[in-house]
Amino acid sequence: MKEWHNIHERFRGFLPVVVDVETSGLHPERNSLLEMAVVMVDYQPELGFVVGESFSEHIEPFEGAELDPKSLAFNKIDPFHPLRFAMPEKDALKKLFAPVKDALKRHQCQRAVLVGHNAWFDLQFLQHACVRHNLKSPFHPFTSFDTATLAGIAYGQTVLAKALSAAQIAFDSKEAHSALYDAQKTAELFCKILNRFEHGNHLIK
Repeated sequence: MKEWHNIHERFRGFLPVVVDVETSGLHPERNSLLEMAVVMVDYQPELGFVVGESFSEHIEPFEGAELDPKSLAFNKIDPFHPLRFAMPEKDALKKLFAPVKDALKRHQCQRAVLVGHNAWFDLQFLQHACVRHNLKSPFHPFTSFDTATLAGIAYGQTVLAKALSAAQIAFDSKEAHSALYDAQKTAELFCKILNRFEHGNHLIK
């Protein structure tokens, strides 16, 4: 096993950051972000890859956003509930991008790479939201690490709950579809797969 002294050496100057979003539908051009969470991935030589700090925000639908009743029933979010303490989409993105940018400087990386379970979904919503608000994203525009794919290779499971079970990571179905909880569990899964690979056990049993 090669010993990596920092993340930017391991990922060629990129920084993996776990992202999960909950949305008002399946179409990023007309449905809004409702929740977003980012979870940092750190590297410690004595432990390997570990889950770092978490950040999350509840988000108000942008003006004119479509709200799909099926999606809201699935994620159990009432976008206008007063106790959500949600903020405008642009403000939430700027707030969540700040710790990512700080981590890029700290790890001497030039770009974050989104890690997600079915990462294409999260990345599309993030990109469309940035275009909507004329924001520059710290994330690579098309490269991502998809834990559904990685878990399919490592454990033969692509559904998050089943992949976590196969990886012997605790999962509470009652907490599922919270952006923060799902992001934290995705980060645990990503780190476990990376650490097993780093130790030369490419065929995970």
